Amino acid sequence: MSKKHKKEHHEEHADETWLIPYADLLTLLLALFIVLYAMSSTDSKKFQDMSKAFNVAFNSGIGPLDKSSVISDGMMMEDSQNTRRHEDTKDMSKEDKAALMKKEQEDLEQLKKQVDKYIQANGLTTQLDTKLNQSQLTITISDSSLFAPGSAKVKPDSRKLAIEISNMLTKYNDYEVIVSGHTDNVPINNDEFESNWELSSMRAIRFMNIVLENKKLNPKNFSNIGYGEYRPIAGNDTPAGRSKNRRVEVSIIRKFTDASKVIEVSTTPSAASTSTATAPK
Repeated sequence: MSKKHKKEHHEEHADETWLIPYADLLTLLLALFIVLYAMSSTDSKKFQDMSKAFNVAFNSGIGPLDKSSVISDGMMMEDSQNTRRHEDTKDMSKEDKAALMKKEQEDLEQLKKQVDKYIQANGLTTQLDTKLNQSQLTITISDSSLFAPGSAKVKPDSRKLAIEISNMLTKYNDYEVIVSGHTDNVPINNDEFESNWELSSMRAIRFMNIVLENKKLNPKNFSNIGYGEYRPIAGNDTPAGRSKNRRVEVSIIRKFTDASKVIEVSTTPSAASTSTATAPK
């Protein structure tokens, strides 16, 4: 008796694994449209902040959400300065404003002369530079004269410079002073600092702290900021250029400005142009 073989019927199932990446794609598209909608309803300032944050991310590998606050802080500081200047002058007559602008110009020129005289007398022409323009008087100090490489601790023999600057500032105690730190673009990652942002910020703070040991100064007029590698004054493709970019700047901010005039005064050789130090941060 022959056996009857029954053929088993196997139901064919379509391969549906493609649904997973398809669903992911739809999710990403939805997120994209949400972001585009949000950007379309924001103001121009927020858009610029976002643009700068992404620019930092694409050029340095730093996440925009991690560091965009540093950029925003810098922009807020600049906006705050402009607001204060406007409020100081909006109710003044042209004659009063002109007199105050003349007095301010004389003050800043006198302070610059004092600093320049100190630079010349102490042979610091390759380490310090002064520049007076339409917005501020800036004292630029090479980092090699203040800090050891990769450190934010002010050298003991450099404290004298900070103290001397603080003594000069006591005669101009009603001006706003901003201390800013700058680095080159070589990444840093040691036990103390994870990035150039932290190094530049801490160097500015440490130098400012020494200046404010002078009790004749009003701490309310002082602030600090770290710009990391993002405000270079020279190229970072050579050791000499990187040396110029590593610096601390003390900026005495004008309260009155005349946009029609640009005042540029610099009598001392530029530390940036003469320094050839190649030491790292």
